[in-house]
Order: sequence, then C-alpha cells, then structure tokens
Amino acid sequence: MPLFNLLPGTGSALHLPGYLIPLLGKYACYAILALSLDLVWGYAGIHSLGHGAFFALGGYAMGMYLMRQIGTRGVYGHPELPDFMVFLNWKELPWYWYGFEHFPFALLMVFLVPGLLALVLGWFAFRSRVTGVYISIVTQAMTFALLLAFFRNDMGFGGNNGLTDFKDILGFPVQAPETRIGLYVASVLSLGLCFLLCRFVTRSKLGRVLLAVRDAESRVRFLGYSPTSAKLFAFVLSALLAGLAGALYEQRTGIVAPAELDVVFVNNNLRNVLREAVGRLGLASPDPAQRRAAANALSYCSAESAYYPGYRIMS
Repeated sequence: MPLFNLLPGTGSALHLPGYLIPLLGKYACYAILALSLDLVWGYAGIHSLGHGAFFALGGYAMGMYLMRQIGTRGVYGHPELPDFMVFLNWKELPWYWYGFEHFPFALLMVFLVPGLLALVLGWFAFRSRVTGVYISIVTQAMTFALLLAFFRNDMGFGGNNGLTDFKDILGFPVQAPETRIGLYVASVLSLGLCFLLCRFVTRSKLGRVLLAVRDAESRVRFLGYSPTSAKLFAFVLSALLAGLAGALYEQRTGIVAPAELDVVFVNNNLRNVLREAVGRLGLASPDPAQRRAAANALSYCSAESAYYPGYRIMS
C-alpha cells in the first residue's frame, strides 16, 4: 500500500491518496482489537464488555509519551508540564507521569497497565466463578467507572478534552507523510504478529481447553483441568492485544480522550449484534406478522431508546 502512495504520480490510476494510509492504519488497529475480542468471546466464552477500557489505557500510555515530547513547543511553553496542566494551575508533574519521556517505558506501560488490570479483575472474577451475563456487567461497570474517573480534571489526564496536540514520535513529526506510512507499516506488522499469536494459542492444547470451557465449564473442571487458569490467560492476553491496538490507534487520531472508554463504543457493537440476530430470526420469516414484529424491534434498538438497557443485558 505505501508503495502505491509513493511511486505512482498523483495523476496515475494506481496512485493511492495520502488520506487512505492513516485510514487503513486505523482499520488495522480495529482488526487487532477484533482479534482480542474474538479470543475471549469466540474461544473462551467470556462476554467481556471491558475491552474499551484496555484499548483506552493503551492509548493513554502512548499519549502520555507523546505529550512529554512536546516540551516548550506547547501553547504555554512550559518545559515539563503539558498545556492542560498549566491551564489548570498545576505546580508540578504528577508522579505517575515520570518515565513517560522515554519510549521504551511508555511501550512497557502500554502492555503492563491493561494487562495488570485484566489480571486483577480476572483473578477475582474467575476464581469466584463469575460467568455469563454477570461478567458482562462487571466489565462494563469497570469501564464506566474508569470513564467517570478520567473525566475528572484532578486525575491529571486532561479531563474531558483528553491528551492532544501531539508533535513528534521518536523524533519524527506525527503529521509527516513518511511518519504516517511508518505507522501504517507498524500497524500491519503488529496485526500479522497478533494474528499468528492468536492462531498459535487457539490451535494449541490450551485452545482446545478454552473451547471446552466455553461449551461445558463444569465438565472441564471435573476432568481435572483448571478453567480459571485458562480463562485468566485468555483474558489477560486479549487485554494486552487491546492495549496495543489503542496505542497504535491514538497516534493517528492525534487525541486520546475519555470517549475511548465510552460504553457507547460497546453499546453500538451490541446493538449491531442484536439487529443481526433479530433480522435473521424475524425478517427471514415467511409470516408477515413476524416480519413486522422484527422490524418494530429493530426500531427500538437504539441507544436513545428507554428499552435499550434491557436489550443490552439480554444480549
């Protein structure tokens, strides 16, 4: 793809417009996120609604590194504090921002923070045998709690506006065409490696155990396997992949904000799943009354509907 952007002239039919490079890079990031969801939903049977949180945490970790690279080029010209902290009259950099001026440290946090959160949450949930819709409620509550926390200005993450106005990454201007091509290549390579990793896991003995846990967890436990360990491994691995997707994604959008944590991100996906299910069951029916009922149900499947929270729990 980058070659079609660089080599052919702008008048050539083979020329790829510059705006498509970051767009395709975003698609690659979403594909990594989809792999992480497929691992927990499709193979482990863990109906997590918290991957928006892992996605956002990876983005915030990379965003903090990008903010530290701005330095005196910010609006207020402060050598250490980001502009939003100067505006909010912060006197010094919070302790949890230290180290993010170094890319290796930020990259470590991209994996460590979502992975640690998934490990703690999964340890308590799976050991308590929380499954089904209840794990959905727990993970969605975690996401919403983080959303409310990151909205607060005194948390030190930019509040509602988030982190923005990124300048450089590893010394290269973020908006430069060459940098965008480099980020695209990094996203595609990451997608390929994540796919191979997930394929290795799902084709291994652990993958067969995950499928067995999904279909009959009690029987797996009675056979001597540990469903808790298998589910915890899949949950943590999927959180790491979601964090990586978020870190790659935020470099293209130029902003990371609490909206990335927003439950609507999950709600939209659930609404699409519900529409698909209702459509397949009802609209394909030969009975006109059933088709009409399905069409009416679809009209209520919107985030604005008062009935939508019920649909969300049912799904």
